[in-house]
Amino acid sequence: MTNQNSFTLINPQNGNLAFKLFSFEGNNHFDQIQRLNYFSLIWIKEGTGKVKSDFSEYSFEKNTLFSFAPYQPFMFSNVENIEGITIHFHADFFCIHKHQQEIATNGILYNNVYSPPFVLVDDESKKIFEMVLEQVKTEMQNLALAQYELLVSYLKIFLITATRLKVKQQTQIQDNLSNSKEPFILQNLKNFIEIHFKLKHSARDYADLLNITPKALAKITKIHFNKTLTDLISERIIIEAKRELYLTNKPIKEIAYELGYEDEHYFSRFFKNNADVSPQTYRDTVGFARALA
Repeated sequence: MTNQNSFTLINPQNGNLAFKLFSFEGNNHFDQIQRLNYFSLIWIKEGTGKVKSDFSEYSFEKNTLFSFAPYQPFMFSNVENIEGITIHFHADFFCIHKHQQEIATNGILYNNVYSPPFVLVDDESKKIFEMVLEQVKTEMQNLALAQYELLVSYLKIFLITATRLKVKQQTQIQDNLSNSKEPFILQNLKNFIEIHFKLKHSARDYADLLNITPKALAKITKIHFNKTLTDLISERIIIEAKRELYLTNKPIKEIAYELGYEDEHYFSRFFKNNADVSPQTYRDTVGFARALA
């Protein structure tokens, strides 16, 4: 704990950050590209601006909650009068993959290539977030029995509330799509990517599956996902690669082969170009040894 606005829990086994909660004003923390080796939740309580994340850029207003996975690049820009709350937590502290059945966060709040990395905070969720954050601050000011377990419980409440909110908002967006043909194509595209991303890596592959021209599919994809189809495919491959690097002790060569890359070195370059770290570095800093501990 550095001051009343910043609370930090350090992993005693390795000296690295396990959990951190802090308040901020201005953009000093996020005005450069961030590639952190832990999960982040950033609640913009006041102000406006833009965020660049992965291959896309989005505008945001107050009461926007961002969620970024380890090594997912992001940066805030053109900000005006922003202030908010940030939670960082390492997979050592809480692993969303291991607890997927409990909180269903992976693929919705985190690692969702088909929707922006944020959710709009409504009044009901705001009350829950405020309550949880106050409990966290109180708990972190006094070292007590089972502090770790209690902090994890509070984090789960925060994550579940945010995940439910995003599911609700995604459903509303889907319901508001008035064109009957494009949602059908988009849903099929998502299904095809989930089925074939390990073997089919080109945009033309998916255009052929959908019986649509690559140009027409590219236009639909850009409008609805704010990304190119190649970006979607690449992100999906990287998410699976990170999951395998994190949760298993498979050799990198084997992971590469399972993802459709016969050349391990080509796969490693592809991974580093997208994640800004090598597969081995990712494993060492977020890796399976911790997940299996």
